[in-house]
Amino acid sequence: MEPLHRYFSILNGSALPMFMLARCVPIGVELSAPTERLWEEHDRALGKLHGLMREEHIEEASPSLLDLKCELARRMLEACEFCERKCRVNRHTRMGWCRVGDVSYVSSEFLHMGEEWELVPSHTIFFCGCTFECVYCQNWEISQYPEAGVPASPSKLAERIHTRHMQGSKNVNFVTPTPHVHTVLETLLHLDVPVPVVWNSNMYHSTAAGKLLEGVVDVYLGDLKYGSDACAKRLSHVERYWEVVSRNFVHASRMGELLIRHLVLPSHVECCTRPIVEWVGEHLPHALFNLMFQYRPEYRAREHPDIARGLSQEEMERALLLAERLKWLHR
Repeated sequence: MEPLHRYFSILNGSALPMFMLARCVPIGVELSAPTERLWEEHDRALGKLHGLMREEHIEEASPSLLDLKCELARRMLEACEFCERKCRVNRHTRMGWCRVGDVSYVSSEFLHMGEEWELVPSHTIFFCGCTFECVYCQNWEISQYPEAGVPASPSKLAERIHTRHMQGSKNVNFVTPTPHVHTVLETLLHLDVPVPVVWNSNMYHSTAAGKLLEGVVDVYLGDLKYGSDACAKRLSHVERYWEVVSRNFVHASRMGELLIRHLVLPSHVECCTRPIVEWVGEHLPHALFNLMFQYRPEYRAREHPDIARGLSQEEMERALLLAERLKWLHR
């Protein structure tokens, strides 16, 4: 099957986005029930959702699986573990490691014409804050200073998504969304247009957050940055990178469609690009893979000699030669 088959089915009107299906799954528990009981009902309701994908006539339920996901996300904010760092901070009273409290901030939103052709025009919503601290971050002004944007109201975000859809957007593309799971889910509760949901992420979310995304996200637009934990720790200050991110990509492939991005770093073709290409070819052969060459030394990159320059022609050619073994290499 061609990559993003279901995504294109949503665009041509022959399928509904996952979040709309989730709003049609009734739940058999009060939302005030203990958290353990809510998770049990969540897992049971997910099975019903997959059955709905084959039905032609469905109606919204109240409360629904999406309502349940929102409630679980709100509770998770009290000891946050949206990302694998699991700082367990009460984000109602202070910021988590991501430098985000319980209110999300949006830096910008617009119709993006520079994404992969399958997504253009893409309604990108850039959230502030991040679960990484990449020394070469090209958006460091918003990733490291999360209140650089404006507070995000889920109902107003939904209105903006509706407007952009009327202007021609093919999808809503949530960028750096992991600290904002609660805001994204509540926005989808208000949304009334059948637009595919794109999760544009570093894929370092927790298992619990991954379960909340299941049955909501249509396309995972995920970065696969490093093939080496040592590189991930030194350049992004993140532990257990490969274990966590590879786990999440495999899980995402079972519940949505994948578009994998890999930004080639100078001096890192053998330690990072090679193992990534080999792993994707073996474990995710049906994923669309975008090899990216637009690295430039931003932020604090010049403090690290190995990435203090642009890519050489030889490095780009070597990376492309490695990636050409992939069936769905993006062109």
